[in-house]
Amino acid sequence: MESKKPATLIVIQGPTAVGKTSVSIELAKKYNCDIISADSRQFYKEIPIGTAAPKFEEMDGVKHHFIGNISIENYYNVSMFEMEVLSLLKNYFKNNNIMIMVGGSGLYIDAVCKGIDRLPDIDLNLRESLKSLFENEGLKAIQEKLLNLDPEYYKQVDINNPKRILRALEVCLQTGKTYTSLRKGKPAKRPFKIIKIGLEMDRKQLNERIERRLYSMLEEEWLDEVKSVIKYRNVNALNTVGYKELFKYLDGDWDFQTAIEKIKVNTRRFAKRQITWFKRYDDIVWFSPKDTDNIVEFLDNSM
Repeated sequence: MESKKPATLIVIQGPTAVGKTSVSIELAKKYNCDIISADSRQFYKEIPIGTAAPKFEEMDGVKHHFIGNISIENYYNVSMFEMEVLSLLKNYFKNNNIMIMVGGSGLYIDAVCKGIDRLPDIDLNLRESLKSLFENEGLKAIQEKLLNLDPEYYKQVDINNPKRILRALEVCLQTGKTYTSLRKGKPAKRPFKIIKIGLEMDRKQLNERIERRLYSMLEEEWLDEVKSVIKYRNVNALNTVGYKELFKYLDGDWDFQTAIEKIKVNTRRFAKRQITWFKRYDDIVWFSPKDTDNIVEFLDNSM
């Protein structure tokens, strides 16, 4: 530990399967620091295989936070994550000057770096879930949901405009706060330095890695994991790529090969959306996951 350096949060982000876990562990060993997971599905202890949570041996002695720390039976949102991470960092930085945060959930990363007392970007899975609710159950269903979650905004909004209703519902469900209360929020300032690293690779290579990881997860008995949580299928934690498709297989709607092909396609689409999300920001410096020497050089010069 180099005590002269300011408290610094190094953020490692990028699309699924790009290699964030291995890079973050290598950097954590280099800087003798802990790792915070900002993957919104790795929090849940029942689904480590399908979320590609790092195994104990893979962690290689590096302490990880927010992996398998809650149950899918428990309600959890990005606002709670923000508060818990800030509390952890406050204590951690008393005796350490570097922490690494790694993940592909841009909303959760933003919550820690900028706060969510503002209109946040929305988790992609939640957006799809609400869209499905509207398409399957109609306008009345989302109107009633908004009335329950934010009656004040319900009185103000054009109640026949589904786009505005869906936006308000996204914010309410993502943050655990009312849309009304967040409409005038401002980004928060943090008492620590933030350095953002993005990991990227050729799209063809990334797609190959996605496919290899899928088959590796299946070899680790992912299907048994899916069967063990099927009774919780309606919770938001399981409204995610992989579980949705395998549920359809277990329901008899698709054969196994169809489910696997759907997972490949939907994971590639999800990775594309993640890349689009991260590329909007000009404060992320991009590297290949194989280029750890240059990443270290950049970090050493930035801290």
